[in-house]
Order: sequence, then structure tokens, then C-alpha cells
Amino acid sequence: MESRLYMAQTIANRVKELRAARGWTQEKLAHAVGVSRQSVNSIERNRYVPSLELALTFARVFACATDEIFQLQQSTADAEVER
Repeated sequence: MESRLYMAQTIANRVKELRAARGWTQEKLAHAVGVSRQSVNSIERNRYVPSLELALTFARVFACATDEIFQLQQSTADAEVER
């Protein structure tokens, strides 16, 4: 059995959805979590995975658990191998 440490995984997020539900701009969210608007944009587009510290800050700002914002997803190829 292959170790899960070497399986390709991606991290999906709901940052854009949660931001939009509050009627916030990327700029307002960026200010709330202490990063640039460009960083928020990159996170929303799944081009950048935030640090644990930043993920926890998002959770505090959105008043929800980190796993309600960020989800670890296994790649489709790896899911087929496990079956």
C-alpha cells in the first residue's frame, strides 16, 4: 500500500463564496486578514494555498471552522488507484 504522504492532493476553498455572501470586496477581506488584495485573488483562484496561520485567520474572520473553508481533495487518478 502506498503512503498517503506521496499521493497527489489539492486544497479547494470556499473563500470567494464566503466573501461574496458577506458582500465584501477582495480589498475588504484582504484588510481583515492582513494580506494584499492580490493574495486574496490568488487564493480564490486556487493559485496559492495559504499558510496555516492565514487559514486560521480566515476561519476567525468568517467565524467558522477551517475545514468549512478549506478541503483536502485527492486527485482523480489517485482515487481510481485506491478502488
